[in-house]
Amino acid sequence: MKLSISGNTLTVTREPGDPMFRRSGWCPDAGSQLLYHVKRLLNKAGCDLIKKRMARDGHLVDDMQQYLRTRKATSKGPHIYVSDNMWSIRCSAEEFNKEGATTLMLAFDVFSKQPDCESWLAEVAARL
Repeated sequence: MKLSISGNTLTVTREPGDPMFRRSGWCPDAGSQLLYHVKRLLNKAGCDLIKKRMARDGHLVDDMQQYLRTRKATSKGPHIYVSDNMWSIRCSAEEFNKEGATTLMLAFDVFSKQPDCESWLAEVAARL
């Protein structure tokens, strides 16, 4: 799996040997599995992300939608959110499986404490 960052988008590209993400009994949304793998790669590159349901963090969205967010305001690395802004009309994992790539949305400086968030993210992107 290859990640590339351009502006406010994170493109996830399929490589040979990458898993196919499918719906299963323990995971109703294959997009959750995709986010898990994206989180692992970004954390290896210097982020401190966790995967959560957006509604549990107080966002006014469906209670099943998940996203990646920086663990806390004092975390090292860029303070970002990674989410699928098209979640309600398509499954990013199914697009990843069929098309070989999918795009996710990035939000910068989510705690309003890191004015140089984009430069932090550029460092992470260079390591990907």
